[in-house]
This record gives sequence, structure tokens and C-alpha cells, in this order.
Amino acid sequence: MSTNPRRIAALTSAALAFAGLAVLAPSAHAASPVDIQIIGSNDFHGRLQNETGSLVPGAAVVAGAVKQLRTENPNTIFAAAGDIIGATLFDSFIDKDKPTIDAMNEAGLDVSSVGNHEFDKGYDDLVNRVMKPYDATTNPQGGANWQYLGANVKMASDGSDALAPSWVKTVAGVDVGFIGAVTEELPSLVSPDGIAMLDITPIVAAVNQEADDLKAAGADVIVLLVHEGGQTCDDVALPTTPFGAIVAGVNSNVNAIISGHTHQRYDCNIDGRPVVSAGQYGTYLDKLVFTVDADTGELLGTTQSILQLKAANAGPFNYPEDTATAAIVTAAHDAAATLGSVKLGEIAAPFARATFATDAENRGGESTLGNLVAEVQRWATSTPERGAAQIAFMNPGGLRTDMVGDAGPFPKGITYAQAANVQPFANTLVNMDLTGAQIKAALNQQVQPDAASRSFLRLGVSKGFEYTYDPDTLTVDRMWLNGTPIDLAATYSVTVNSFLSAGGDNFSAFAGGTNKKDTGMVDLQAMVDYMDEFANTAEGDAPLPISYRQQAIGVDFPDDAPATYRAGSAHVQFDLTSLSMTEVGAVTDDNVTVRLGGTTLGTFPVETVRTTPVVLNGTAKNTNDESGTASVDVVLPALTPEGTSTLVVEGNNTGTSFEVPVEVSPKAPTTVAGAVDQYTYGKEGLLKIAVSRDTADGDVQVFDANDVLVGTASLTAGRGTLVLPAKRFKPGVNTLRLEYLGTGFFAPSTGTVTFRVLKATPKVKVNVPSTIDRSEGAKVRVRVVAPDGIPVRGRVRLTVMGTAQSITARLSGGKVVIDFPHLGKLGTYRVKVKYLGSPLLTTARTIVRINLVR
Repeated sequence: MSTNPRRIAALTSAALAFAGLAVLAPSAHAASPVDIQIIGSNDFHGRLQNETGSLVPGAAVVAGAVKQLRTENPNTIFAAAGDIIGATLFDSFIDKDKPTIDAMNEAGLDVSSVGNHEFDKGYDDLVNRVMKPYDATTNPQGGANWQYLGANVKMASDGSDALAPSWVKTVAGVDVGFIGAVTEELPSLVSPDGIAMLDITPIVAAVNQEADDLKAAGADVIVLLVHEGGQTCDDVALPTTPFGAIVAGVNSNVNAIISGHTHQRYDCNIDGRPVVSAGQYGTYLDKLVFTVDADTGELLGTTQSILQLKAANAGPFNYPEDTATAAIVTAAHDAAATLGSVKLGEIAAPFARATFATDAENRGGESTLGNLVAEVQRWATSTPERGAAQIAFMNPGGLRTDMVGDAGPFPKGITYAQAANVQPFANTLVNMDLTGAQIKAALNQQVQPDAASRSFLRLGVSKGFEYTYDPDTLTVDRMWLNGTPIDLAATYSVTVNSFLSAGGDNFSAFAGGTNKKDTGMVDLQAMVDYMDEFANTAEGDAPLPISYRQQAIGVDFPDDAPATYRAGSAHVQFDLTSLSMTEVGAVTDDNVTVRLGGTTLGTFPVETVRTTPVVLNGTAKNTNDESGTASVDVVLPALTPEGTSTLVVEGNNTGTSFEVPVEVSPKAPTTVAGAVDQYTYGKEGLLKIAVSRDTADGDVQVFDANDVLVGTASLTAGRGTLVLPAKRFKPGVNTLRLEYLGTGFFAPSTGTVTFRVLKATPKVKVNVPSTIDRSEGAKVRVRVVAPDGIPVRGRVRLTVMGTAQSITARLSGGKVVIDFPHLGKLGTYRVKVKYLGSPLLTTARTIVRINLVR
């Protein structure tokens, strides 16, 4: 912290007077008020180039704007709230952000708080490369000329300042003090190993102590540069929100707050104090003007505004491009062009991050890009020497842009530079052993602590790993690997990047892994190798296909859902969420089909509406992605056995498929019996069925002795009947098997029925003359008639009663003609004609009288 100039002036005057030298008294007229202009920025992230698809103007325009504003008012200080470097694009990333450092030096950046990304490569890299003066031999990629501040960044060993807490610049006789602070979440946002020597203390206490010291030392204006922020002025004003608590807690010695971290643009005035943020990537600049009495240091007034540097995505610029900075940008681009232009392969469609309805990135959503990168890292460490990884996870904050390929239609080429822009942190891949329980714990840590700026961070997951969760509690229910349930007690080989491995982003479960092995494989190199292996179209590979399959699904049963369900009657109802990817142009499902075994239980529509940030405790935060919803209502088939049944839910377009287990209630035992009323062949019979439960319903299937279905009877109040078809069963003893199919309440059962079928009774008809001349003889015509069209087979016997004469003849077509026997005696005879029966018909007879004459 520099010494207050007025104190210096006072001391100098006293010394001169003590030496007997004349001292000029101050003018009796007060100096004119001085306008001190503070130009603020935040979260630049090395966006060197003008981006025609957005409002990002590029470093040359940022520098041109600052220089023009400085020309308009020489009493200008250019300040920032951190993340100047880190998470940069390829042109800067490939040279360790030296082009960004040079561009900000040229723009005249005076001071900045540290942001979390200043620590991407650790504290040592920040102080011994970035902040250390440039030297062509010993430090060719460092040399930031601005002052980095961090009042709440202390050495863990003794609590001393790890960075300068404040900085004062005297402008036109006005002492302007700056205090820097970084988000208290820093230990979870960078690799813990890189800042193990640091202690991040509460912001408010550190800032207030420094503000008091600055004020006591004579600072006229004090500005807080803090790498922490809100979303809108509404939540900035709420002391119950994390950033609102900082705004409310910082004491009145602080005259303005320039903030960042959340990448939002807001121009707030909270209780007379400006609280501002300039969005991201240099799209805007904060402009604060303090009118100060230079003699007294009294703050007379403050104005505030936010300056937009580009009128529209395609331009024009609202400020001139700075020639010197443009040369730095061009040189960086040219230096990176050779390596960056190497084509790695082709993609069939864009791999993108999840988005809100506003098209802004949603780190709480499952994405095609997150899942791809996780699969790349699993594949890259799948060999035995690298750990034989089964599963990999990817943090969404490590994906800095979408992988969309070159211009033109798909398939498109992917270059080294484009791949590097997606993953600019150069993390190594770390393989470890995790139990199923630790994996579940890691997934549950996607729910971030209350103080976190993002309430939920959806991990990308590798191919074959899937899970369901409760959308109300955001806790994981079940997990599968290649269709097999994850065993909580079993051990799995898991790969994450070095950031997650150390517990970054509050994923402490990964820090607890065992048998850790840093493979030395850099995440970007893993992508390069993967594209060469699977998407190198120059060597005959097909363009890399995209999968819109959801691997994390919310399953929400009603609060009053039963523990078990009665098959055949109870409705199984649940809601599904997170069925759809949310990137623009993503393929989504129109419906989902629910099956049990080979039986389709129902098809239900899917509604895909992208979510908006959820306000929690007054702060708009990104949330878990619930886009793609459906409501399921099915009834389990009556024959579903008790115990666990697994419903399979499948989307019609994306390939999404997952399981929902339900418990089927035990059923009341039953018996089934039956009886058949008198049943004559050729006539219908009636089977009466009874199930032992008086309230039983459902069906009973009836089978014959050959296991052929006879029919099905429906029960009412435990009773039912079945008509047995005529001629279905042969005369004699028959057996039926009864199969009660059961219902959701009643268990199935089996019984038998034995019954007798009676033979049908035919009629015998005889046609013969009543008088027969013995000398001529006669023909007796016999016809046997059976009921219901029963075929007549067998024989008949003609007997002349009172004689020994008897003739037996075989029927043909139920008929036969018999020659009347020769009798020696004339007279009247009784002739009996008897049908001797068949397997289907009883015996029958008739008697006729014949007069035998001469």
C-alpha cells in the first residue's frame, strides 16, 4: 500500500520549516473538484478475438475503449475483478496466456483482484510466472504489469498476506485505494493441491480491516474489487444471499464495489453505493466517476454506467480498435494457427453444453459434450497400464465452449484449436478405485453447498454408466454399469481429471479414492487420440456420431405412493424428468413406452421445455436440468408375480432406456374347484366353477386332458360358469384342469374336475310289410336315427320272437336291409329289431308285428 500523498506533503512542509526554509501556504481558494474515472472489467478469460456471433469485441477494442476513455479523462484508473487469465481460448491457452497478459498490459490495466482462474495452475505459477516481471530467458511467458490483490488470501502457515491486500494510486491529488478479494469458494474451484499452502478467509472481515486501514492512512476513495457476484440487482440487494451478504457487510469506508465471477451484467446502486459487474469476455466496461474535492478529499458525488463495446454481434464497434493491441492479437493468432489448424477428425453433429431457455450455459444440465468428454477420458485410461477404467466423470465447468466444428454443413472437421478451446486447462487424467457407495456419494455432491454460486453441477458420465435420481431431493436412487446394477460394496476403476481428483467443485468423494494414479495423460491429448481412433475420416472412419441418450433420469413417485402394488388393479404412477438434452437442435423423444417383460403397458407423451435459472434464497442460480418430462400411469398385469418387477422405460427417438423397479404385493391364496351337471353326448354341458375367496374376480381357464384350452370363465363373487360344447367330450369319464389366473389381490391356483358324459339315445325305425307271403318273402328295412347329427355306426339284430330265428347285420350310413327269415308256420309274429349301440350311442330297439300268409 503506498503512502498517502497529503501526509507526505505535511511531513515535507514540517521538515522544511524546521530547516528555516520558507514554506508556501496553501492557496486560500479551494481547488476545482476532480473527476476520478474508474473503468472496470471482469472475467475476460483471454477472449482476444472479435467474435462475430456474439457481443465479444476482442482485446483490441477493449484496449481502444480504455485508451479513448483515458484520453477523455486522464484521471482514469483501469481496474478488474479477476479471471483475466485462465479458461482462455486456444490463441492464448497454447502460450500459457502470455498473449492475454501482453494485451492487458497494452490496454493499461492498473489493478485487479485475483479470480479463481488465476489459480488454475496454482499459487506458485501465479506469483512466480504471471506476476513476476517478464524476462526473455527466465520468464518468457509472464510479466503482468498490473497489481494483483487478494486481501482474503493468506498463507496457511502463519496467516500472513499471500498477496497484496490493497493498492493506492494518487490521481490529480486524490488518493484512490483498491482492495481485492476472491470468492470464498476458491478451494473447491481449483485443484486443491495448487493452493494447499493458502488459507482463504471470509471476505467481509478481510475487506473491512483493510478498508479501515486505508481510510486511516488517508485514502479519499476506496473501491472493492471482488471476484464474487450475483445475478441481478434484486439478489445483490438481499443480505440473505451470499453476495448480498458481502455487499451488506462491507463497511461504509468502501465507496464502490466492482464484482465478477458470475459473468452477469448489472449496474446496481445499493444504499447509495455502486455495485457493478461488466458481464464477461470484455463485452462491457463499468464506468464509475467519483467527483472529489482534491484539497479535502471529500467525495462530492458519484455517477455510474455500463458501456457496451459493440453495437451488435456483427458490429459496428462503439470504440476504436487499438493498433498495438491488435498486433498482439494477430501475432498470437498466427503463432497458434499452425498447430491449431491440424484437423483431428470429423463430427456428425455438434457436441454442446446444456443451456437454459435463454441459450445461456446451464452447468446443471446433462449434455452431449459432457458425456462425450467423460467417455473420451474413460477410453484413454482403459488400458491396464492406465488403470483399466470402467467409468469416468467430467465436471461441467471444465467445458468452456461447444464443439461445433468448422463452417458449413455437418459432418464438420474438428481442429486442434477447437478441441483446446473446449478444454483449455490442461488437466491430467487421474485413475482411482472407488466403491459403489463412493460413486453414489460423488453424484450426490452434484448438489452444491448453499453458498456456492451454482447450486447444482451435473457431471458428464461415460458410456454405459447410468443412474436415476429423486428430482425432489436430487439424491441418487440406482446406478447401472452396462446394464448391471452398481454394487455399493464393490470396487470400480474410475477416471476423473486432476481437478476433480483433488476434490474440486466440492466433489470431496473423489478426493477419497484409493490406489490413485496420475496417468500423465492430458485431457486435450486424450481428445486428440480419441478423434484419431474413431473419427479420422481420412483413414476411413465415419464422422463421430452423437448420442442424445439421457444417462441421468429423474424418477418421482407421488408422496402417497404405496410401498407395494396389487397386480391387475393398482395404478403405478410416477413422473419422469430430465428426459431431454437442452442444446439447440438436440434430438428429443416425443414419447416414452413402458414395458414389463415383453408386454407393453403404455405410451406417454414427453414435453420438452428448457428450464430457467431457479431463485434460491433470492439468488438466481443454475439448477439441475429437468427438461423433458412425462407422467406415467400403468397397471401391472394380473399375472405379475409378487416381489420386485422391473419396468423398462424407452424413448422413441433418442435411445434413452432405463429401469424402474416396483414391488408387487403378496396375494391371498386360493383354491379352485368345479362340477359338471348331467351331460349327454351331443348336448351342451355346464361347468360350474368356484374359487375359495368369495370376492374373487378374474378368469379361470379350462383345459382338457390334452392341455387344449376348452374356454375361459369370468368370475363374479368367486363364482363362474362355462358352457361345455356338445360333442366336445366322448361318453365316459373325463377330466378337466382348472387354472385360476389370479388378480392383483388373489393368487392363482389350479384344480381338476372329473365328470361323466352319457351316451346319446338313438331311435330304431323299421320299414316292413305288415303281411308277408311266405312263398315270396320280404325285405326288412332298418334305419337307426341319432340325435344332434351324431353318426350312427354298428350293428342291428333282427329277432323273430318265439322262434330261434335271429339275424345280425351291420349298418351303413345308419341303414341296413335284412331279408325276412323263412318260417315254416303261418301266422302272426312279433319281430324285435335292436340296435346294439356304439361308443357314442346307447342300445335301442323297436318291435313290429308281421302276418305270415300263403
